[in-house]
Amino acid sequence: MNLMSADTAGSTPGDESPGTAHPGTVREVFAAFLKLGLTSFGGPVAHLGYFREAFVERRRWLSDAAYADLVALCQFLPGPASSQVGMALGLQRAGIGGLIAAWFAFTMPSAIILIAFAFGVASFGDAAGTGWLQGLKAAAVAVVAQAVLGMAKTLTPDARRATIAAAGAVVVLLVPSPAVQVAVIAAGALVGLAWLRPGPVDDGGGLGIRVSRRVGAGALALFAALLIGLPIAAAATGDAALRLADTFYRAGALVFGGGHVVLPLLEAETVPNGLVAHDTFLAGYGAAQAVPGPLFTFAGYLGASTTTGPAGLLGAAIALLAIFLPAALLAVGALPFWDRLRRATSARSALMGVNAAVVGILAAALYDPVFTQGVTSTGSLAVAIAVFVAQRAWNVPAWAAVIAAGVVGYFVL
Repeated sequence: MNLMSADTAGSTPGDESPGTAHPGTVREVFAAFLKLGLTSFGGPVAHLGYFREAFVERRRWLSDAAYADLVALCQFLPGPASSQVGMALGLQRAGIGGLIAAWFAFTMPSAIILIAFAFGVASFGDAAGTGWLQGLKAAAVAVVAQAVLGMAKTLTPDARRATIAAAGAVVVLLVPSPAVQVAVIAAGALVGLAWLRPGPVDDGGGLGIRVSRRVGAGALALFAALLIGLPIAAAATGDAALRLADTFYRAGALVFGGGHVVLPLLEAETVPNGLVAHDTFLAGYGAAQAVPGPLFTFAGYLGASTTTGPAGLLGAAIALLAIFLPAALLAVGALPFWDRLRRATSARSALMGVNAAVVGILAAALYDPVFTQGVTSTGSLAVAIAVFVAQRAWNVPAWAAVIAAGVVGYFVL
């Protein structure tokens, strides 16, 4: 089914004005996003800046107002916001083929590096006794602390939202489980609906991406069917591959905020259930800071490192596809309904509460497991402090600070 509007069929890449959907080629989309996948360090916020420079200012695929509206849509949805924006840009340029090309090109460079790292960690055997892995775990403390502070500044700027975040952190710390995390997010939405009042809507210039309501509804129906059906199928069959797919699909479907926020849910789903060890988990999370592209590619590392069920390349492929699939389905599904939804005061109030709850969940994860597992000696505490100061005060890129922490850990820890 052609998702693009027929009135754009006569355009050519050289004469386009921003703000409307124009046909391009899958190869063009792949090449543009591959360059970004190889060079986009700095996390989701930085990725959105790279996208704006590449596709609004330089290539003029869409207008600034349309891009801002697209970013707002993806921040409203669960999953990795920067990856969803990339998928939507690919969809805008070359239909479903462009969406797939954008995701693959932007995701695979970091995924390949992290999967290779997983094989390297496995070859060392006891990860807990390896100094450079201890350094990466200590660096993860500083990186997550930066994420908590940055998100708190943006998403909990007032007393009410700070209270929601604090309450969420307390609940998750007292009753640590994936179900409780989801319940905290749902409670945040309800409290936001009743207690928070959003500001006025900033009218943009339209997304310029045309998806029919039928296609959007079908994508949303498939999203819900997998969310409900995968755990049932996994429980009924006992199949390890279905269990792995269910674990990562739920992580991609239920996490608001993307990036670092997926850490607590993935940790709660994988470590207590014996899929990966604590040390292996945190070492990989530290390594994920040193690669370009979306942080959700950490799923590839975990899938390759599983000790029960599919592991290696098969486990990595299942985990990667499962964690990113909800983002694609939600992006396609929400596009036809976004303009009406973004004007609904109740929806924006609920989102404010969800975002505040997410900050609380991430703050709880900063303590357990990140701090409790990453800081196990005075030396590892010193590394964590050094990485924090290097990023916070000296603006050292996260990837450079993490690599330095691994080197220091190798010689000192």
